[in-house]
Amino acid sequence: MSRPSFHFFTLSLLALIWGSSFILMKRGLEYFDPSELAALRMTIAMTVLLPIAFRNLPTIRGRLVPLFLTGLIGNVIPAFLFAKAQTEIPSSLGGMLNSLTSLFTLVVGVLLFRMRATGAQVAGVIVALVGTLGLIGFSQLTQLSTYGRYSLLVVVATLCYGTAINLIKTHLQEVPPHHITALAYLLTAPFLAAYLFLGTDVVQQVASQPQAWTGVFYVFLLGVLSTSLAVILFNKLVQSTTPVFASSVTYLIPVVALGWGVADGESLDVTQLGFLILILGGIFLINLRKKPRVRA
Repeated sequence: MSRPSFHFFTLSLLALIWGSSFILMKRGLEYFDPSELAALRMTIAMTVLLPIAFRNLPTIRGRLVPLFLTGLIGNVIPAFLFAKAQTEIPSSLGGMLNSLTSLFTLVVGVLLFRMRATGAQVAGVIVALVGTLGLIGFSQLTQLSTYGRYSLLVVVATLCYGTAINLIKTHLQEVPPHHITALAYLLTAPFLAAYLFLGTDVVQQVASQPQAWTGVFYVFLLGVLSTSLAVILFNKLVQSTTPVFASSVTYLIPVVALGWGVADGESLDVTQLGFLILILGGIFLINLRKKPRVRA
């Protein structure tokens, strides 16, 4: 396989893994409640990443607070929000709204981290917000219906992702991404593991109900593939190509999530597709880079 072909293969594999995480959450919720699913997912991911975390423990020195906040805001809180949201909204909608991460990365960067926004980026924010309101349904938000409230949980989760990305850019820029991921889980997931084994009956449930192992399998895939393997693949893609090429996975994830949703019997109409295109168009404008001027 040629190098460009391998890059596109890796990009497609990443989109498949991350885009499938929403249907895996949906399946896992058939066996566990949202808090159990989130805690189990984080515990499995932490366990898989322990070798990387232990090898890089000295990295924590002087970076304890930003690493902990990155794990809390970028991993723990979104895991619970997504799990709770998908008890009431389709998995495909969760995948579509997940694309708002780029929007909130810019918004949080401008408001809290002194990032400068271009005119194209401001336009992108407006376009993406219009698409979001249309996708959720403005009336659902104004009436605070169940659908609207649970959709907002996903929006808040993407806000958390955007905040965590800015924390990494500002305070952890010199730390390799996979080290950040492993250490962030090491600092936050033990609390969730304690809650999982001491505060829930998951162990008893799995021991007494053989069908619960099916749920464990779905959550295992979610924790291992969507966290550990995907992070490693993404880091390698950034190193061997460019951040712009690697970030194009943002546009493919909703497509995969939509495909899984439709295959699972979730409805999708042309209007929803149109609003998704608006969101992706806004994300494109947000990520648009100015071309350098060439002097004669």
